[in-house]
Amino acid sequence: MRPAPDMQALRYGGRPGHVESYFVRANDPEAPRAIWLKATIYAPERGPAEVESWLVWFDGDKPRPAAGRESTVATLPIAEQTAGGTRLTAARLTFVLSREGAALGIVHTSSGEARVDLRWTTPESPVAAPLSLLPRALLGEGPFPRSKLVTPFPSVRLSGFIDVAGQRVDVRQWPGMQGHNWGREHAFEYAWGQCLFPASGAEPEAMVEGFSARVRVLDKLTPRVSCLVVRRGPRSFRFDRLIDLWRQCASIDGDRWHLRMAGRDGDARLDMDATGRPIACLGYRNPDAHVSYCMNSKLARVRLQVQPARGAAFECTSEHGGALEILRRTPDPRFPEVV
Repeated sequence: MRPAPDMQALRYGGRPGHVESYFVRANDPEAPRAIWLKATIYAPERGPAEVESWLVWFDGDKPRPAAGRESTVATLPIAEQTAGGTRLTAARLTFVLSREGAALGIVHTSSGEARVDLRWTTPESPVAAPLSLLPRALLGEGPFPRSKLVTPFPSVRLSGFIDVAGQRVDVRQWPGMQGHNWGREHAFEYAWGQCLFPASGAEPEAMVEGFSARVRVLDKLTPRVSCLVVRRGPRSFRFDRLIDLWRQCASIDGDRWHLRMAGRDGDARLDMDATGRPIACLGYRNPDAHVSYCMNSKLARVRLQVQPARGAAFECTSEHGGALEILRRTPDPRFPEVV
């Protein structure tokens, strides 16, 4: 159940041309509410490195999320090993990255200062085992792709409180996850999604995570390539053969992402839709100074259908538990930019 040490290890070593983030999200299991937190190391090709803290509070009863970002000049060491795990601080936000972790601090948002005091535990479940979407170690550590993604804790339970938008929100065993990504730039375009489906009756806990992305190779754009991993109880289904373009079909339409995958483990279809839900437009800086724009929702509708190569088909749905991010090269005029 413990992630390999390199999953949480800070890749930034002080050199320019690097961007790296640790993030945590949690969803209210009873209502359309969610919290998303991120700590980013931004090292431009020219100029001093910075650390950024991000916070977005999603409330389905409000048309816009409360969102904010703070930035300070980076000083090494950014992350330190302590008895409780890896401790990383960005501006006024601190993460303790471990099996029993924490997110503590303050971030200024569009609705005033937001304070979080959240602790998480990792359940003893196969669904919670550390996850890499990329199929081979070479892809995770080598020069291609230029951006990497791992999920040290795909399933956690968070408790504590959030002071945001003039209210205190008590958090009690909200399901969530913790991820880590890094690289020389953000992908040119991507859709990324993750959702947890709680156990219910005879149905075991399940999880889905995947992405569809286009990246630059020698100044040319690749076709859209996708990976998908589904976990259901003790079983895992991987759809991660990047070169099998004829066995995958992905579309990004407005605030929706649709993905169909086929492989040795069977067939899978994932639909995630944030239409009409609160969305934050986050301006992500790249080391070459251009800005990518992430349409970030944590209240997406999700429908997952899987036909295993062996065994019965199954379906998982969530009305407002999906984490959906769509990265584009231009902002969306429907949503205020957070930069």
